Amino acid sequence: MVAAMAAFAITIGYQRRISVRQRLTDEAASTASLVASIIERQGFRGLAVDTAAGPKPVLSVTVTSLLDALPDEYLIVGDSNQVVYWSKYVRQFDEQERNASLLPSVRAAAAKDRDALTTAAFAIQESGVAHEVTLSTDHVLLVATLRALPLAGGVRRVVAGVSMRRLADVNSELTGLTVIVAPVLVLMAMGVAWTLAGRVLEPIDQMVDDVEAITDGRSLHRRIVLGSESRDELGRLGQTVNEMVARLEKSFVSLRRFTADASHELRTPLAVIRVDVERAMTTPQNSLEQAVALEEALQQVSRMTGLVESLLTLARADEGRFNLMREPVPLEPLMREVAETATILGEEPGIAVTTLLLQSVAVNGDAERLRQLFLNLATNAIKYTQRGGAVDISLETRHDEAIITVKDNGIGIAAADLPFVFDRFWRVDRARSRSEGSGVGLGLAISQWITHAHEGRIDVTSRLGRGTTFTVVLPAHRPEGTNI
Repeated sequence: MVAAMAAFAITIGYQRRISVRQRLTDEAASTASLVASIIERQGFRGLAVDTAAGPKPVLSVTVTSLLDALPDEYLIVGDSNQVVYWSKYVRQFDEQERNASLLPSVRAAAAKDRDALTTAAFAIQESGVAHEVTLSTDHVLLVATLRALPLAGGVRRVVAGVSMRRLADVNSELTGLTVIVAPVLVLMAMGVAWTLAGRVLEPIDQMVDDVEAITDGRSLHRRIVLGSESRDELGRLGQTVNEMVARLEKSFVSLRRFTADASHELRTPLAVIRVDVERAMTTPQNSLEQAVALEEALQQVSRMTGLVESLLTLARADEGRFNLMREPVPLEPLMREVAETATILGEEPGIAVTTLLLQSVAVNGDAERLRQLFLNLATNAIKYTQRGGAVDISLETRHDEAIITVKDNGIGIAAADLPFVFDRFWRVDRARSRSEGSGVGLGLAISQWITHAHEGRIDVTSRLGRGTTFTVVLPAHRPEGTNI
């Protein structure tokens, strides 16, 4: 700020000096023109030059008295090569040179100043142009009025000069003004900066307080309060932080729900296993009741093993540590195999599994994971289809994509539940699914991960009481040099 003020003062000073110098030039030019006009008018009346003074032209007493009354300090009137008139201030130099009582150095300086002025006056060749002359005690600005024809008595040159001390006065004024005004401006600037800083930092402090209030997962419901200035940079920052906190809150809610669901899913088979083991321990050795209890315990162990494996699969997928063994996989034989397995699974509940269309197409992927994906969809369709229902499986190609469809006419999914079908531990009917010993709600989540890992997409459409259709779209494998 100090540098800016200094630069401003220098600029103002420079412009002020230029303005004052131009005004001085104009004043000198006006004086020279005025003197030329006086001599010209008096010349018309025959009163400009005293012809009786001798061979050297001398201005008349009338003109001299008029010129002596002018306020300009420096005035020289001459013909082609000699001075006709000196102003009183210039004549002082001549008088000082002749004054024997003065010191020689003073007399010499006066003579030098007089000669410098005279030489400079006769060296000017253009009217109205300022010329500077340095004297021993002053700095003079000279401006001439030149005439091609004599004004009177051979007078051709009128040179007026003004002292440039006014420029020094301007510098002094600016320096004084700067000394007085600068502290005031600095204090005002500091006050304005303090006020602006307070206004700018206040919302930042409030934002910091709001963020510090979010200490753990239980306080993620808090948000940064956005004021009316929400469209500026701070507002956008606050909006971004709020969106980030919202995502964290959603993640924590999902994590808590996931933990609770996983704990519940593990607690149920553990309780059953405990009861079965206790019953087996209290029944006679090798009895039928003991065998039944151990068989139930073994089923629950298998259920827990499947749950843990599914959780490990999803955990590794979330961390990106699950590597797929990619290779060209023909889908037609894979889908036939899945359809055969689904047919066997549908025999007991009386579900008819039909393959409507199986076109020949290959994808670049992991055969084992793709089999898991399609079998998950088929078993899920069988699970939620009533006895006597049907499940249709199809495979077709369209626009370099493999499209797999699994459609059933089962209980369907409500429109409000469709956004959650791929959430972990989500089921259409939790109570019935758990009581029937069906899955734990991880199959569709795993199916979605497998689809995305193969750069595909999975969609679901359903109507309650009419059935559900899952559609998987995968990029078809295109061998080098061939088109599908």
